[in-house]
Amino acid sequence: MTRFIYDEFTKKYIQELLKQLGQTETSKTMASQRREIDIFFTPNPENIADASHLGLLGRLATTPAVFEPFSNPVKPKEICSCLVKLLDIKAEIERQAIREKRRITPAQSPRLWMMTPTASAAVLADFGATLDLENWMSGIYFLAKGLQSAIIVLHQLPLTPETLWLRILGTGKVQKQALQELYQLAPDNPTRETTLELLYNLRELLEARQNLAPEERELIMELSPLYLQRLQTVKEEGIQQGVQQGIQQGVQQGVQQGVQQGQRRLVESLLQVKFGAVDAELASIIEALISIPPLEQAQLILQLSREELLARFSRDF
Repeated sequence: MTRFIYDEFTKKYIQELLKQLGQTETSKTMASQRREIDIFFTPNPENIADASHLGLLGRLATTPAVFEPFSNPVKPKEICSCLVKLLDIKAEIERQAIREKRRITPAQSPRLWMMTPTASAAVLADFGATLDLENWMSGIYFLAKGLQSAIIVLHQLPLTPETLWLRILGTGKVQKQALQELYQLAPDNPTRETTLELLYNLRELLEARQNLAPEERELIMELSPLYLQRLQTVKEEGIQQGVQQGIQQGVQQGVQQGVQQGQRRLVESLLQVKFGAVDAELASIIEALISIPPLEQAQLILQLSREELLARFSRDF
């Protein structure tokens, strides 16, 4: 995925999930150096007891933390850069403590959590990163104790509810599996809804880009069924509210027309993502596609080939 879009999504994602537990600063610039920390989190002691619903992410947030997520396998120079950032912020915190004439306890010292989809055995070995299965799950490799740092290999995390909120930041099949688990959570789960809204925003950003990478196309298609279902729900709620408020018939028709135009644009976008362009033949079946439920629209576009779509909807329409 394009690094800038991934960085912005992960920053907003972690910030939103942790905002009830403490203070989150994104793109924090060190005062003494021209270095920028992706995410710096300071827990609120009064709220941290509520972190269990976030599973592993909540556990990482029980102490001050520097989060550095990577969209591609982390490189040695990137690990070194993260370690320098951690040492910089530790030094800044210590200087502030000296000015305020107070001591820093181990619990107040920030830890570094680097998140990467995959990491080679050679890279992990070069940094002395090892598992601690007595205290932590697989997929989390700790550097030397004094560094207070770890590399979280997202694709090696167990497939459990505890790791869901981190596996969403993975790629390919791992992310797809996490999204399926996310969909299956109760609709009134607040973390589910927050995550879906952020993913919908990500989908729209990707959809607006040209020359999408294969994994970006797959993500758009994976998010499309629920995205369309959500739009359908919003439409139904809007119509119901309009009826209750006694909206005049002409205005109702205008709303309905606007909804239909929105559905048409969505179908055009799905066809463009799947096939690269919407030519005259594909354009001729759009009306037939928008006549079926949104969820079925996305599933058929995702599953059928161009020839199958044309054969089915040219005939039906």
